[in-house]
Amino acid sequence: MRDDLQELVDEVSRVLAAPATLEDAAFTLLAFCAHDDSGADPMDAVRTRSILTRGSALATRRWFEEFGIASATRPLRTPADPAAGILTRLVLPVRHDERSHGYLWLLDDGRIDPDDDGDPALARAMELAAQAGRLLADRPPADLGRTLADALTGRPGARAQAVRRLAEELPGNTAQVLVALAPADGQPPPDRVLPAAGAVATVVDGGPVAVLLPLPTAADLRPAGALTAASLRSLPDGSTAGVSAVRHGTGELPDQWREACAAARVAAAVPRFSPVAHWAELGAWRMATELSAPDPALHPLLADPVLTETAEVFLDCAGSAVRAAETLRIHRQTLYYRLGRIAALTCLDMADGDARLLLHAGLRAARLAGVPRLPRA
Repeated sequence: MRDDLQELVDEVSRVLAAPATLEDAAFTLLAFCAHDDSGADPMDAVRTRSILTRGSALATRRWFEEFGIASATRPLRTPADPAAGILTRLVLPVRHDERSHGYLWLLDDGRIDPDDDGDPALARAMELAAQAGRLLADRPPADLGRTLADALTGRPGARAQAVRRLAEELPGNTAQVLVALAPADGQPPPDRVLPAAGAVATVVDGGPVAVLLPLPTAADLRPAGALTAASLRSLPDGSTAGVSAVRHGTGELPDQWREACAAARVAAAVPRFSPVAHWAELGAWRMATELSAPDPALHPLLADPVLTETAEVFLDCAGSAVRAAETLRIHRQTLYYRLGRIAALTCLDMADGDARLLLHAGLRAARLAGVPRLPRA
């Protein structure tokens, strides 16, 4: 197909005697003709950047779209912007079945009248644009996995272009979540993810699998439940999944990926959330996922698994000695003795709110970081 598109671009350029460029509806460069910049038709910064980067910046795209190119059905002219280094262009919409599939851009220096219906050269160029539209409409569905990976972890330029392409390829302002499928430690990611309607999946940096999943409504998470259940059955025991908060559109994908990965970490460390954790249900564990390690004051405590468990249970019970003793199945006096030992090891006053917050957050950070609890001497 690429050769066919190149031949069309070359023919449009020959018919209209102007340099031509073909981009799809997401402003991704598909083909362009040779350009002798020493002649009468100069080349501006936009065309240069499009050729060098195979696409256009978001600001450039928005500037051109303001002139109605996305809905145009006949040739139109976009004006020059000398301050931005943009020359005037003739735009031929590339359409098929009443849908825009791209644009043919011609740097004609304003010579061609887009409203001249009697111009045979312009009529021929529009026939060629229609042929290009048919070719682009017949393209197989795009494999958006690599695009999703770029949108999540790519460099800023690649990330912006990937987000733009996903927005173009995926349905409108649909509610969606990102799912992180995290294989058990030391296990490779799966070769494929079980299919789900409209989902886009990719392996990110050789580790977790990201799945962008559309939802029927923002409140209906059943597709996420079905996907994670089916996928985890195909992964090794101990694998987990995290589900991001619901968003509309693709503008916050990196934030959703951070949420999904954090939720998967919590699912791996906290049995009550395993094997699937939802960011919206994590409560204070959200803050713990932002901590890289526990405060050094907790290191002596973490060497004692019994006292560590006692501190966790006591704090999870909101400092209630009665509830903590019942949960641990120990006498209350034993609990008080242990709390004294915890205070001595950490130099933290268990009656002080700040100290208890530091201790609670640190214990959760230690669990997420997989800090080993050494056996007591």
